[in-house]
Amino acid sequence: MALSVVSGAAWADVHARAVAATPEAFSDDRLLNLVEGVWSDVGTPAALHTPVDGTLIGWLPRLDAATAGRALAFSAAEHRTWARVPLAERHARVTAAVEALQAERDLLALLLCWEIGKPWRLACADVDRALDGVRWYLDEIGPMVHGREPLPGPVSNIASWNYPMSVLVHAELVQLLAGNAVIAKTPTQGGAVCLTVAHALMRRAGLPVTLLSGGGEELSEVLVRAPEIGAVAFVGGRSNGGKVAAALLDSDKPHFIEQEGLNAWGIWDFSQWDLLAGHLRKGFEYGKQRCTAYPRYVVQRELVDKFLAMYLPVVSSIRLGHPLASADGVLPELDFGPLISAAKADELRRKVDEALRGGAVPLHRGTLGDHFLPGQDTSAYVAPVALLAPPGRSRLAHAEPFGPVDTIIVVDTKDELLAAMNASNGSLVASLACDDEELAEKLAMDVQAFKVGINKPRSRGDRAEPFGGRGASWKGAFVGGELLVHAVTVGPAAERLYGNFADYSRYPAT
Repeated sequence: MALSVVSGAAWADVHARAVAATPEAFSDDRLLNLVEGVWSDVGTPAALHTPVDGTLIGWLPRLDAATAGRALAFSAAEHRTWARVPLAERHARVTAAVEALQAERDLLALLLCWEIGKPWRLACADVDRALDGVRWYLDEIGPMVHGREPLPGPVSNIASWNYPMSVLVHAELVQLLAGNAVIAKTPTQGGAVCLTVAHALMRRAGLPVTLLSGGGEELSEVLVRAPEIGAVAFVGGRSNGGKVAAALLDSDKPHFIEQEGLNAWGIWDFSQWDLLAGHLRKGFEYGKQRCTAYPRYVVQRELVDKFLAMYLPVVSSIRLGHPLASADGVLPELDFGPLISAAKADELRRKVDEALRGGAVPLHRGTLGDHFLPGQDTSAYVAPVALLAPPGRSRLAHAEPFGPVDTIIVVDTKDELLAAMNASNGSLVASLACDDEELAEKLAMDVQAFKVGINKPRSRGDRAEPFGGRGASWKGAFVGGELLVHAVTVGPAAERLYGNFADYSRYPAT
């Protein structure tokens, strides 16, 4: 039986629901920018295409620096007013925003399915994680802000496209609760409609939010270097993150700059293969398009045969396809859908070809399968690939692929294990699979990752758990729980933020 999009989940239906829910933020198929407190049709329209099947889903006007500057001036004025609002009132307004977002939970999730290709289950999880996380802060915020004041200016938020709700909106709502106005840039690759609806609901709740679209180069001077900005929160790649960090070198602005790293599993003297299989299968969720994905496996030579006997059935079982297509009207259980764009898919295929030309051994090259609509454009979809021993000069040897491509490195000594796990000059997470947990703990001390799991993966974490990175994977203050609140508030004069800073004399780690 041919597949079709589940009833009510076609883009036209989802778009109509979004417009009905927040009509102030749309002009037909054009999104508006939230500038100076109102939704305005300003900027140069850029086409939005869904990675699901490549069709046009709307237009996003991109602002110039002058318009963004006016928006920032308004946000700064709102910040001065909001910073004086008592905590009880801020708490009430953030609570109202969370309730409004909860009421539109399914709509927000459907928008994520279309805009960034998340399967339904994972799209719902993104929305739920954001709202549940903010509820925790609503319960805990009192002691976290005791004796502290909001920043002198609004927080600028520049985030990647992969987690619009659980990373970007979550962070903004916590920043607002702490007494700061917020200004956010819409990711250039996806999530614009979801974020537009979310910010319209936040604005209705009386929160001082600003949402702008535009290129990083055009808006960087406003959103990073402008003196009105009180802090900068960035989530993205090392290239753009490095530019943001460089722009802040002569600034005292608090900042937290999350960049990618080549997160790795190290496997040494290990035998619990069923346990590892479960972790590895779950790791393919959303096509490994997340900063805490594990695309590298560093395996002791004596264990390679056992590792592959476990790994190859796992990678062969991964299901991908159109996230909203079904033969029976029930949303499918898929591990992932498309990558964020056909261009990203082409780039990833080129990296694989480059590694193969250099001598990498193809252990697995999956096929797309048949979970697609008849005649559907599938150019943004990439099936899982596993390569043994990518050459050192290939990009896959040192950088995160941000897609369903795994590399496997064989080592003979523990020193080689650590060197291969630390190939990218720092990462956010790593894990060691080792029966001797005492040995694993010793090895973990030399793994250059912020979080190291023993026989389990690590993730970004929520709520009280800190998050950061080692080496080039992170710059600035660490976040999570009170660390996130401290990063966006002002405490005692002698306080120093905890994290990685280029200038340790200014922000020494504590």
